[in-house]
Amino acid sequence: MKLLAAAALAGAMSLAPMQCKHDPDPNNRLEDTAGDALWDLAAKFEAEHNDVSAKETLRYLVDRYPSSRHAPAARAKLAQAGSGAGLPLPSADGG
Repeated sequence: MKLLAAAALAGAMSLAPMQCKHDPDPNNRLEDTAGDALWDLAAKFEAEHNDVSAKETLRYLVDRYPSSRHAPAARAKLAQAGSGAGLPLPSADGG
């Protein structure tokens, strides 16, 4: 009975996913975080001269992921846009 239990345990463990060591260094990450993806998306919109979408994406990043490593830069870009430089602010009528 013990042999059967040991064999079942060994079989179950062989099917379990292996966990990778967590590396806190962001330069060694294999996957982007949501903040990274939003930052890249905002840059893509800005390169395409779609400034309204770029700003909305930066605002979403700041609102939803305030601890993202890109949040301070996103806040700075939004503040710069509000001062008349950088990304234009949309008008009150949405245009």
